[in-house]
Amino acid sequence: MHIILGLTMSSTRTLLFFFLLMKVSCDYGFIFNGFNGVKNLSLDGASSITPTGLLQLTGATSNTMGHAFHRTPLRLPPPSKPFSFSTTFAFAIVSRNSDISGHGIAFVMSPTGNLSTAISSQFLGLFNRENNGNSSNHIIAVEIDTIMNSEFHDIDYNHVGVDVNGLVSVDSHTAGYYDGGGSSGDGSFKNMTLASGQAMQMWVEFSSEDSKVNVTLAPIGTPKPSRPLLSTAVNFSREIFEKMHVGFSSATGPWLTSHYILGWSLTMDGQAEPLDYAKLPQLPRFGTKRDLRALVTWLPLVSCALLLLAVAAIALIERRRVKFAEILEDWELEYGPHRFAYKELFRATKGFKDKMLLGRGGFGRVYRGVLPSSNAEVAVKRVSHESRQGMKEFVAEIVSIGRLRHRNIVQLLGYCRRKGELLLVYDFMPNGSLDKFLHGHPPKASLDWAQRFRIIKGVASGLLYLHQDWEKIVIHRDIKASNVLLDHEMNGRLGDFGLARLYDHGNDPQTTHIVGTMGYIAPELAKTGRSTTATDVFAFGEFLLEVVCGRRPVVQEPNGHQLLLVDWVLEKWSGGSLLAARDPRLRDDGGEERSAAEMEMVLKLGLLCSHPVPETRPSMRRVMQLLDGDDDGVVLRDLSPVNMGYSILSFLQSEGFDEYVVSFPSPVASLSSLSGGR
Repeated sequence: MHIILGLTMSSTRTLLFFFLLMKVSCDYGFIFNGFNGVKNLSLDGASSITPTGLLQLTGATSNTMGHAFHRTPLRLPPPSKPFSFSTTFAFAIVSRNSDISGHGIAFVMSPTGNLSTAISSQFLGLFNRENNGNSSNHIIAVEIDTIMNSEFHDIDYNHVGVDVNGLVSVDSHTAGYYDGGGSSGDGSFKNMTLASGQAMQMWVEFSSEDSKVNVTLAPIGTPKPSRPLLSTAVNFSREIFEKMHVGFSSATGPWLTSHYILGWSLTMDGQAEPLDYAKLPQLPRFGTKRDLRALVTWLPLVSCALLLLAVAAIALIERRRVKFAEILEDWELEYGPHRFAYKELFRATKGFKDKMLLGRGGFGRVYRGVLPSSNAEVAVKRVSHESRQGMKEFVAEIVSIGRLRHRNIVQLLGYCRRKGELLLVYDFMPNGSLDKFLHGHPPKASLDWAQRFRIIKGVASGLLYLHQDWEKIVIHRDIKASNVLLDHEMNGRLGDFGLARLYDHGNDPQTTHIVGTMGYIAPELAKTGRSTTATDVFAFGEFLLEVVCGRRPVVQEPNGHQLLLVDWVLEKWSGGSLLAARDPRLRDDGGEERSAAEMEMVLKLGLLCSHPVPETRPSMRRVMQLLDGDDDGVVLRDLSPVNMGYSILSFLQSEGFDEYVVSFPSPVASLSSLSGGR
């Protein structure tokens, strides 16, 4: 009897011990209504806790990333055991420019809290180019993304996505929420702007019973919608470990954006405790308001002293008015956020001093500047606009183009008009133009083939966005190496939209002026004067040949004749050595089979894009498929120097192009103007 009793008491203690262990693992949870005094967070990068209690992942600094993880990792049961978790957090994305923002925020589950090898750009501080998409990452994230990256197949520049081991989302949806349903709403979808600067709340819930992640979004203070924004199946048993770190990651890229977490709640095997909105810290207010102090000082002055002071003040005001005088018409008032004050640009460029000069061209000079209001680096282009004809339409297009958002397009931030000139403000690209690397005297450091191929794909991606993926069709009309700028990571970005035209999908462009740069102008422009997406593709084809060959599209020979690059490449191909046309500085790269195959593919694609028959040229969608290797490449394999040369010659003869037009010697091919050329 004693033995039986002893075993029973021992078994009871054992069961109680295991019950307590199980309760500890199941009761994992926390809630932070603000982060003042919080000790159990691990912060790195740009992340910090502000004096007001905000968790600031990144501040208004470009090319930074920040991480914040709970020090105690989740302890998950074996895959055979059911489990669930629920978390909710309030966040805000505050951009110093209302039209653009950094890349975004991600809620992360990771086997490690150290993500220091990630990149502070489109990878959201989670991955880099080498490990993005690797199944060995075991990282699950919910991305809050404000930039459209075509390389990750993003649906737009304002979306939420579920990511597993990489940034190609397994499911994504435009940001918004479903309005209640039933008596609490009509169930319709309400759009939300992630980078609005307003606080929002997100719920992320998972249950292993149905292996689904539910993601719900709503404005802060709004009851949780009954219908989630996303409901996605994820095989957690394959992706997670016994211990998983939970937290947040953020990256700004080149844009000045602050990413904040206001509060956070998480519970294992239960519903996350609701946030107390009254306890959440307030977001900071940004602006240019100044504390004004009323000066109430009465000084006895004689009448002559008052008169002298008034005259001096009037003279000073008049002098400053003349110095900073701008042209401002009534129709420009609606473009307020896109218009810069001349005084601000004058100070940013230190009075447009020569030491701030980045370069000069046929359309004006470009200066480096630092905006005093935000410390953001910009490039300011000064262009003459003596002609007032079409200025209203031109500025309207500038403002529309300023809404373009793509990682391979230089952001046009706004404009300013003063006297006889127009000033265009762009993002600053620290590595300058590709032209200087290819043709500079002396040239900058030589680019290897991997860098050139990445630049080519980047420009192609940006041009695809302009032609097909944006809300309107944009024809750039001046694609060339000097208009491809390189950011701090040597990514190619298409810039200088001074000649661009945009129109609605389904409509035909109505331009009737020949604009562009000699050597990049499609042959049909000489007859029709009409720019189309096909004329952009022609210029892109010349650009491809230029990057591979390291030669300009038109070369002046010692005998005075002009040699077309496309003819020179065809001649090399006809001689049985297409790769002999590559830049001599790439000879060392040519030994690798993959590099040689890529160079040959790009040369053939450049010839196809430069075909004189517009209908023969591929669309940019097809071009991207070929560059990404997602196309079978039959169209390129079937090309030969014989049929290419015959097609070009036949076209030129049948269309009546004389040698003068074909070889582009006419000065009309390089003519363009601010208003008349549009």
